[in-house]
Order: sequence, then structure tokens, then C-alpha cells
Amino acid sequence: MYQTEKSSWWKHWDFIVLDIICLQIAYVISFMIRHGWIFPYKLEAYKDLGVILALIELCAGFFLESYKDVIRRGYFEEAKRVVLQITVVLGIVIASLFMTKSSEVFSRAVFLRLWILAIMITYMGRVLLKLWVRKVLRNKEKLQKLILVSTGREVKTTIEELEKQKYKNYYISGIILLEKTDIEKILGIPVISCGEDAILGIQNSIVDEVFLDCSTRNPLVKRILSACREMGLTTHYNLGNNDMLSETSMVENFGGFAVLTSSIKFADSRQLFLKRLMDIAGGIIGMILTGILTIILAPIIYIQSPGPVFFSQERVGRNGRKFKIYKFRSMYPDAEERKKELMEKNKMQGLMFKMDDDPRIIPIGKFIRKTSLDEFPQFFNVLKGDMSLVGTRPPTVDEYEQYETHHRVRLAAKPGLTGMWQVSGRSDIVDFEEVVALDKKYIEEWNIGLDIRILLETVKVVLTGKGSV
Repeated sequence: MYQTEKSSWWKHWDFIVLDIICLQIAYVISFMIRHGWIFPYKLEAYKDLGVILALIELCAGFFLESYKDVIRRGYFEEAKRVVLQITVVLGIVIASLFMTKSSEVFSRAVFLRLWILAIMITYMGRVLLKLWVRKVLRNKEKLQKLILVSTGREVKTTIEELEKQKYKNYYISGIILLEKTDIEKILGIPVISCGEDAILGIQNSIVDEVFLDCSTRNPLVKRILSACREMGLTTHYNLGNNDMLSETSMVENFGGFAVLTSSIKFADSRQLFLKRLMDIAGGIIGMILTGILTIILAPIIYIQSPGPVFFSQERVGRNGRKFKIYKFRSMYPDAEERKKELMEKNKMQGLMFKMDDDPRIIPIGKFIRKTSLDEFPQFFNVLKGDMSLVGTRPPTVDEYEQYETHHRVRLAAKPGLTGMWQVSGRSDIVDFEEVVALDKKYIEEWNIGLDIRILLETVKVVLTGKGSV
């Protein structure tokens, strides 16, 4: 899933909110200096003025393009932009008060102090926020992992061009060369595979996006593009041919190159922001409920099977990232070792394991699985950001290691507590390929409305016990 670039105005919503807050702080301080320890919002006229200031600043920021290249701007340029914006905002406010013949209500001393303080506070706020954002953008763990596919002749030039972009949201984690080579590193970046092993190198790597700087006349390049589509990976193809254009493609600027970007799904940044807000809200509520359930279930689990109350297991998340998933323990401690003995009773056709009357499950385990209570500790994973409320189910490491190319499409989105195949009767689905098809459909059709429908359907499934195990 690929987050499309926001407009230069809206994508800096954090600076927009900061500017409004800084102006309001300056407004309150200016008023108090003139009138004493009284909040301006207690007076009707000054309360209305506070609202007008916020609205005009919002409009001024849009029309003045105050947030274009805000991260890249130097300190002096930032100071000029702040002075211009505050001056325009207060100029419009004063002009509107004069036109409505209400300027005599307000103190001119307040406006003069407001102009000076707003410039100082807004400038300091922007500088501090920029320092924090730049620090985040230098943290590789927060950036998209990009694999570069190129030839030995062009690769160094391409790396230099991609790396010279300031405050980018990606870093080159690996290189794939189209020709066979014994080179292990190029400009300090590891060569993860070459030649015919290219697709295998992508499949076995943690990768968010693939940048192809090569010609599609090479049959291997076409196979790589096709494999990336199967895996649900976002690809950026350096333009030269337009024969790769499809419904899920768009032309954009990436790292200084004009590229054709393809992805299984182009996700609107505002919807992704709302999705994360839903996850945080749901995660907080879920953790409160988990605390209550722990008080009730922990003694029962321990009495029936002495050992840890919680079960943790390494799973594979978005684009191959590994994380620990948490559950209430519903099985005996040696469940994983006994799994090998029971494989012949696996009713799933494919890589997942599921069987009726699993002897590894403790007595209370059947109940908490039937009611899905064992899943509640995963709200901690949701709060951490490893998982989402709705997504695809994260595979175990041993399942993931057996994946074929097209199975990896399940990892194109963040894993979830519930998902499309879970609410489609998960006990009735025994073919892993059907699970993959449902997960792929979810990613291709994703929007906030779909998440809400799946959450409501999940509540229905849990309450009725339909499809649970």
C-alpha cells in the first residue's frame, strides 16, 4: 500500500496547527500585559477576535504558500516567511475591524504587542518543530526501506542522485544488479542479489519500495516488475518506456527522477491518518478491557496450566518486518513442540495450521478462543503501531519462510486484529489460497468505510460465535 503525496499545504498540517497555537498564545499574553490576569476569551468581543485570528491565519497560510518547502528552508528565510504571514494576518484583521467600525473596542497596544510576540513565538515554534522533524527523517527506522535495481554501469550515478535529496522519506537498504557480480557493497550499500536471483533477493528482504533504473527491454526487469506486483510492493520505474502503465500507476517525481510509480493500492494520506487515529483510540479502550480480563483470566489460566499468563510469538508484519505478537495463553507451554506431531491432522490446505479438537488447548483456552478473548493483549501491538485494528493476519516466521512470491501480497498492508477473511467465516475457510485472495481484495479495495464495516461485522461474529475457533 502506497501513501500518495499530500499537497504542499495540507501535508504540513503539524506546522499549520503549531502556527495557530503560537498565535493564540501570543494573543493571550498580549492581552494580559495590557489588561491583567484575565483571559481574553472571557470577553465576548475578544473571544470572537481569537476565532477570527485563527481562521484568517489558516487562509493566509494557504494563499501565501507559507508551508511549501518548510522543512528545507533556512533560518533567515523562515524568519522572512513568519514576518510576512503575521503581518498579513494582523493587517487583514485590523482592516476588517475598521470596515465594520468595531476597532474602537480593541486596544492598539494589544495589537502592537501581538505582532511582536506572534513573530517571536511562531518563529521559535517552527524552528523547534523543524529540528524535531529533521531528526525523525534522519532515523532510518522511521524511513521507507528502498531497494535499488540497476546495472553496474549506472548504479553509482543513481545512488548519488537519490542520496542527495534532503529530508527524504526513504533510504536505500540494498542494491540488486541485473548482471552477475561478486561485489558485496557499492558506496557502502550492500548488494543483496544479482542476475537471476534478483526476485529471490527482494522476496527475502524487508522492503517497502523498489526503484528500477533500467530498461524494460531486459526480460529480467519485466519479471521483477511482475513479481513486485504479485508481492504487493510499491515500485518506482524510472521513465523511459510507458508500456508498464496500468490502472494502479501514476507519474511522479521521486528522488529527483521522473518515475512511473505502481502499487497495489494508492492510499490517501488523510484516510491513513484517520486509520491511525482509530487504532490509537481502539488500542486505548482495548488495553483497559485487557487489564480487566487479566484480573479474571490470569488465575484460571495459571491454575489449569502453570506458566506464563501471556503468550508471545514472533510474527511477520508489513513488508517483512518482524515483531512480537501477544495473546492470553490458551495452550499448554509445549504446544509448539507438539505441533509437528499433529501436522497430519491439519485441515488447512496450505501454509497455515488449524485442526479440530486441538489437544494442546487448555480447558479455558477453548472458551477464550471461541469468544476471541485471547486476542485482547494484541491491542498493545495496535498501540505500538506493529498492527492495526483491521488488516491482514500476520503469519508466523516458519509460514513466511515457505511463502511463494504471490503469497507475500498479504504483507503489503499492516497486519490487523481482524480482517476480511476473519469475518468471512474463518473456521469454514480451509484453503490458504482463499485466505490470500481475501487479504489481497481487502488491500486493493481499502478505505476507512471498509474498515468500519469489518469492525462492525467482527463484533457480530464474536457475539454470535460464527466462524470462531
